[in-house]
Amino acid sequence: MFKKHKLTTLLLLLLINVMIPLNAFAYSDYILAGGQNIGILLNSNGILIVGTYEVGAQNPALDADLQTGDRIISINNQAVHSIEEMLQVIASLENPTSIEVTYLRGSSEKTTTLNLVMDDNQVYKTGLYVKDSINGVGTLTFIDPATKLYGALGHEIIEKTTGQRLEIKDGKIYSSIVTGITPSNEGNPGEKNARYDVNDIFGNITENSSSGIFGTYTDELPDNKLYKVAKVENIQLGKASILTVINDNQVEEFTIHILKLSPESKETKNILFEVTDKRLLDTSGGIVQGMSGSPIIQNNMIIGAVTHVVVDDCTKGYGIFITNMLEEAEN
Repeated sequence: MFKKHKLTTLLLLLLINVMIPLNAFAYSDYILAGGQNIGILLNSNGILIVGTYEVGAQNPALDADLQTGDRIISINNQAVHSIEEMLQVIASLENPTSIEVTYLRGSSEKTTTLNLVMDDNQVYKTGLYVKDSINGVGTLTFIDPATKLYGALGHEIIEKTTGQRLEIKDGKIYSSIVTGITPSNEGNPGEKNARYDVNDIFGNITENSSSGIFGTYTDELPDNKLYKVAKVENIQLGKASILTVINDNQVEEFTIHILKLSPESKETKNILFEVTDKRLLDTSGGIVQGMSGSPIIQNNMIIGAVTHVVVDDCTKGYGIFITNMLEEAEN
């Protein structure tokens, strides 16, 4: 009897598992819309090589087959997570002529020997330009009050030298105040100018993905308005608005007009819109760098976030569906 009961229970569990949809998501029906300007710091997963240089007549990095985009993870079998740690390991060696470098190229781990070259100032040189972090400014898109998961930017952060998405170890978002706007003009997107406080931390960063940056909001939840999450079929062409900051830390609402929807796309350009708000056009010329992540609102629902400016016509921009960001936040 026990064995039969156990088998029946097992079958019931299997049936229940089959009945659960694989794409079920648990994000809230109502979320806090952002709009606040934020400072962003991402720490690389490994020390990122962003270039090489010659030392005298030699190029030790190229001789070791190290390339831009590789990520150093250990020196002489000692794990290193920052440039400072890498320099400390090298400085601890007595009269080194070479070091063993373990690095990641894509997902493959490799090891090579890097010869050190002493320059005229008796300083050992590696021939490497390296970076271990990226910082900048953007806009908070949403916070799910039930889980405190947040999303921002609506697109990935790219390391400019390599042109690759930065593979991150961790990061944080923190307080940022807009001090001015450099306006956009045709062919030349402007930008938000900002001052920030790296010690006034709002949350951590656990993911840098094609849909934005995500993490947990660790500060007290802001007193922002709750908006219903729009499904793709709820979104319409026509009037909408964006929430963003153009001065200090005041979130304001500005009108836009949605021109086209691309529901078949899973990328960041689901919504094409143009700015119609005269005050925003007069102040910024349209969309500027730093507005990425600004929530898009329509019919009292949050429908998406600003992601890109149309460079040839900065009054126009693109946005991602909010559901794409929420689904990524839960992965």
